[in-house]
Amino acid sequence: MKPHSTSPLSTQLAASAKKLLVLIFLFICMQTAASAQQKLRVVVAGLNHDHIFNILNAYKNGQVDIVGIVETNKHLQEKYGKQFHLSDDLFFDDLKKAVQSKKPDAVLGYNAVGDHLSIVEVCAPLGVPVMVEKPLAATLDQAKQIEALSMKYHVKVLVNFETTWYASYHDVYNTVGKDSIGQIRKMIVHDGHQGPKEINCSPEFLSWLTDPIKNGAGAMNDFGCYGADLMTWFMKGQRPIAVTAIARHYKPEVYPKVEDDATIMVEYPGATGLIEASWSWPFSIKDLEVFGETGYLHALDANSITSRMRENRKGSKTAEPLAASISDPISYLTAVLNNKLSGTSDLSSLSYNMIVMEILDAAKRSVNTGKRIVLENKK
Repeated sequence: MKPHSTSPLSTQLAASAKKLLVLIFLFICMQTAASAQQKLRVVVAGLNHDHIFNILNAYKNGQVDIVGIVETNKHLQEKYGKQFHLSDDLFFDDLKKAVQSKKPDAVLGYNAVGDHLSIVEVCAPLGVPVMVEKPLAATLDQAKQIEALSMKYHVKVLVNFETTWYASYHDVYNTVGKDSIGQIRKMIVHDGHQGPKEINCSPEFLSWLTDPIKNGAGAMNDFGCYGADLMTWFMKGQRPIAVTAIARHYKPEVYPKVEDDATIMVEYPGATGLIEASWSWPFSIKDLEVFGETGYLHALDANSITSRMRENRKGSKTAEPLAASISDPISYLTAVLNNKLSGTSDLSSLSYNMIVMEILDAAKRSVNTGKRIVLENKK
């Protein structure tokens, strides 16, 4: 009997199977590598903003790669280093050194609003995009300098607002866009809480948040910016024609340097916006009301919406979750940097936030003069 021999066909099939396994393995490796590359590498500028927990939690959960943290306050380094298991070699005293050393995809600003300009002054010439916490700047003059640097060096500068990631707000925006309530006639935005000291914000946060230079104002800048940003979005980047504002100092013993309550009326050719920003609410609030010619939409919080139409038809619903690319600041920033989103005409865009700064600047001038401020036409 002849010994068993493998046929040429069997050998061929075995070789093909082996090649297929190798290709599958290589594909998996490539996908893994691609996933690793997609994770954004960022340098964090500052730890004295209490919103810092958002990015540190994202780092802890593996959503972003923090390659450097610029903070000179040793107490804050130790506090967050211990809480989030941050290695000592992550910390830098100088932003330029951190950026040149780590070459991040972007720099995220978690420092005083009045220091946002200094971040862009470092990053723009190095070609590094920047995203700061709202508002864009403490003053309109600072914002104009940021805009000039962004244009000169062709670098993205974006602004992060908590409400940008509210599914209910996007639902209302899309519903209005379908002409379901007619032309917008009135918008009302309430934002704020009982007060930063009352809700136990950190001493480091309070030290600049209640400073008229570092924050640019009190509740007017801190919470007025939300409404200004949302109205600019709903009006599709249209500049208002006039702004009138009043400020109140209900708690001078707590906030001696800045107002703790502000009401801003924003006039458009066919609509009016009312921004109510305060550190004197009886509770935390962030909501949005839009009145059209034939109906009304109210985003009560991040998810819930109520509606009422002219015929007294009432409704309520929960908004559908946002698409992944616009569901949080890191996903959005990643999409913008990968050219999947333009980042040029939305809630975080520099162009819209320059209008936000114009509104806030006019509001401050209105408070100081007691007059309605007409915005100059841009040529």
